[in-house]
Amino acid sequence: MDPLRALLVSYAFPPVGGAGVQRSVKLAKYLPCHGVTPSVATVENPSAPLRDEAFDKDFPPGMTILRARTFEPGYGAKEAMWKARSARKKSLKQKVVSEVVNLGRKVLIPDPQLLWLPHAARTLAGRLRGPEADDVVLITAPPFSQFNLGPLVRRVRPETGLVFDYRDEWSTARTTYEMLKGQLADQVGDRMETALIRHAHCITTATEAFRENLLQRFPFLDAGRVFAIPNGYDPEDYPEARPNPPTDHFVLAYAGTIFKLTSARGLLGAIRKLHGREPELARKLRVRFMGRIVDTELDAFEGTESLGVERLGYVSHATVLDQLSSCHLALCILDEVPGVERIFPAKIFELMHLGRPVLTLSPPGALPRLVERHRVGDVLPPRDEEAICNYLEDKLRQFIANPKKAPKMANLDLEGIQRYHRKNLAGEFAEVMREAQRLARR
Repeated sequence: MDPLRALLVSYAFPPVGGAGVQRSVKLAKYLPCHGVTPSVATVENPSAPLRDEAFDKDFPPGMTILRARTFEPGYGAKEAMWKARSARKKSLKQKVVSEVVNLGRKVLIPDPQLLWLPHAARTLAGRLRGPEADDVVLITAPPFSQFNLGPLVRRVRPETGLVFDYRDEWSTARTTYEMLKGQLADQVGDRMETALIRHAHCITTATEAFRENLLQRFPFLDAGRVFAIPNGYDPEDYPEARPNPPTDHFVLAYAGTIFKLTSARGLLGAIRKLHGREPELARKLRVRFMGRIVDTELDAFEGTESLGVERLGYVSHATVLDQLSSCHLALCILDEVPGVERIFPAKIFELMHLGRPVLTLSPPGALPRLVERHRVGDVLPPRDEEAICNYLEDKLRQFIANPKKAPKMANLDLEGIQRYHRKNLAGEFAEVMREAQRLARR
């Protein structure tokens, strides 16, 4: 393999926490195994709700990290604005704030991270004009405003390969993410995406369904330059000793943000139903949510504390894996929203390696097919409260009959899931990077 220098452009990067940082962090960690020297361009003052220092250990020794400032307000200010906008009875101040937020949504298209671009562009241009110019630049999104840096790469250094990486679908984000929705954003965003992706030498997507949808929406794309590379797991993240679940109660655990796409309303309705039908049995159930719950979903959780529902908020990635390791049943959720049939959450790959049984609540689509292909666990419709209630009742009765038996995935496709090791996936990215470099220099 010829040595390659790659610059990863990612707004979501440590000290920012959450699932969105892992794709770029693990790429930086494992690309050197495939002859690629990574550097990173990211934000200096991220306007993000989560921080997690645990990923610092994954940085290759001496890796260059370029940080550029953003003009965005801090996340606390953003959160206050959104709360003011969603208030039912607004004060005069809240009405003014609400109008400011509405104006921001109309102007900051495709997302508020557009305010990072002035300094990010200057940093990127300086890098490409300097002695350490990279052979390839990979821009991973969301936020999708970063793709606006693509034309700059092509103009400043035409011989540098350019890769756009879709961790999520831009079109789905415009209809699903509460902060990005809007008719104008949808109209302008679609034209913006059409123009920008023409600049990429290669494109990667997080699912095969993403790839197929992208090729269908944009017939001018060369299918040979669009590659599906999923998310994955890193065995080095897991605790060496996997604790057994408790024997006095049954733990169902979920890790990730709860918002419209991952709404837990069907599950919570089933838990209420179970407590009404079998209160003694239901008292053995503990349901732990680890991660942020957006304001629009909080009403579904009202009164559930007395039903054994625990909201731990955001915890570190290491704590998440500890908690999942000691649960009886892990949970993966996708609700019934447009575009969900092309999605599988990144967390499903970590659950595969974990080895605990998984209950997947999802409509038909990419996620159930993945779960069934690798025999990860059971799948139920996310809003079928009766089916979910019956499933939990059955699991609780099995637990009471043998509380010391630690549940495991009996039929997991161990050989098949090896592809999702982050080291193997980094190798796939390295191949795409070399192809982008070849296309740029021909």
